[in-house]
Amino acid sequence: MKDLKSCVLELLEQNSRLPIEEMACLLNASMEDVAAIIDELENSRTILKYATIIDWEKTATEKTNALIELTVAPEREFGFDKIAERIYGFSEVKSLYLMSGSYDLAVFVEAENFKDISLFVAEKLAPLNAVKGTKTHFIMRKYKEQGVPYKSEDTVKRLVVTP
Repeated sequence: MKDLKSCVLELLEQNSRLPIEEMACLLNASMEDVAAIIDELENSRTILKYATIIDWEKTATEKTNALIELTVAPEREFGFDKIAERIYGFSEVKSLYLMSGSYDLAVFVEAENFKDISLFVAEKLAPLNAVKGTKTHFIMRKYKEQGVPYKSEDTVKRLVVTP
């Protein structure tokens, strides 16, 4: 059986705007206990941020995203951590992951356009001493993010049958 903290985290992961009263009811717990757990999780940095998923294609704001595969040379005594700290300090970097496989770091970046991402790679990432190679993949369309599918309103929900 899951403990109350895990259940609170799962509810918040699904809907961070869920009122404490409703969470308490769903978990058969008191509002005070749920509020105390949330405070504890925020203070311990288990909950890092409450986020909203936005379909930017439905707005007037231009955003371009890319995945950059980085091959790096880990630093002695620090491994990948020191280079990762340097990279995630750039404002363009939205996510950074240590990977297994053919490259070391997966860097997800966001900028206004393709050129800005290209300049970021050429002027900020590639010149770093630890970086041995980059491969940039521009994200053309998002279909699903953090478990939430992007669906357009005009999506056909069934196949068209013709005689």
